[in-house]
Amino acid sequence: MKMYVLSLGAGLLVGVIYSLLNVRSPAPPLVALVGLLGILAGEQIVPIAKQVVAGHGLAAAWRQAKCAPHMFGMLPGGRSLQSNAAAKATTKEIGS
Repeated sequence: MKMYVLSLGAGLLVGVIYSLLNVRSPAPPLVALVGLLGILAGEQIVPIAKQVVAGHGLAAAWRQAKCAPHMFGMLPGGRSLQSNAAAKATTKEIGS
């Protein structure tokens, strides 16, 4: 969560500086966010394509390329997607 707060703080600081200098941001916020999403998604195309060409299904290629941790990073709550999956598997094994 700390990373998100720091990121928001940095963005607010840059926004205040832009305002004080009477400078407009280089891109409208929505356009900039969509562009960032495109960059993140685009980085995943090649690893997934390599896995699919190697004969794996799309879901398996997504997991093997570790796209979810790269796309979403450490989620609020302090546990990564992989550690959440491991915790669920452990809980399931204990319950059986």
